[in-house]
Order: sequence, then C-alpha cells, then structure tokens
Amino acid sequence: MKIAVGSDEATYLTSCIVEELLRRGHELSLMGALAEGCDPSWPAVGRAVGESVAGGDCEQGVVLCYTGTGVSIAANKTPGVRAALCTDAQTADGARRWNDANVLAMSLRSTSPGEAVEILDAWFSAPHGDADDVRMIDMLREMDVPRSE
Repeated sequence: MKIAVGSDEATYLTSCIVEELLRRGHELSLMGALAEGCDPSWPAVGRAVGESVAGGDCEQGVVLCYTGTGVSIAANKTPGVRAALCTDAQTADGARRWNDANVLAMSLRSTSPGEAVEILDAWFSAPHGDADDVRMIDMLREMDVPRSE
C-alpha cells in the first residue's frame, strides 16, 4: 500500500514510524520535515497528505505534529479526507472500523514508539464496519460537496 507520511518535525518517533511502515512492506511518500524541499509547517503537512490521499496518489496517510491536532484539522480541510487523531490502539481500530478514516494523526509529544506500533497494528487490521457504518460514511461524503449559496 502506498502511504503519505508527513510531520512538521523529524524526530526519533517519525523515524520509528517510517521504519515500521517500510518493514511492513508499504511504499511511502514523505512530506513536510521528512522530505527535503517541502514546507514543514503543520498546515502545509496536513494539506499535502490530505490532498495526496484524496487525490488517489496514496491510499492512506499518517500525519504528526506536537499534539497531532493541527495536522488532523488541516488534513480534514480536504474533501474526502477523514483524519482521526489516535492516542491508542482502540481509538485507531474504531476510527478505521466505524469511520473508515483514511489519515491517521498522532502526537509527537505523547506517543511512544511502542504505542505507535500498537496504533499501526490496530489501524491496519481493523475490519470494515457494518451496513450502518457504511451509511454513516455516505452521510460524511455528502458533506464534502459544497453547498450552493
């Protein structure tokens, strides 16, 4: 799977996440502080990852900033993106299962490398939701369409 990974800082945690994703056999598109010449500001990182996922260049995204909140807000500005800030494996499982989240946001401050692996395990192994969950996702997709004023 091709995954967009972006952060506003290159840290030990981002290195661990990149290594883990590569170990799992994913192809990565690095953005922000993880790639030379990219804007490392958290709004730009969230936007770049969001646009990469929504545009179909990548199937999933992972974004990081100090709290994880800023990049998730920025990514969610892109129609078609459902970014979820996940602080534990259970939240990651629910975000994928019930919300069909396609961008995983994590905090550089409060996520340990071990927790990041657990979150990634849950994110990638969560089953698809049931028919009611699909109906809810369809409702979200309708919200992506701009309203005429």
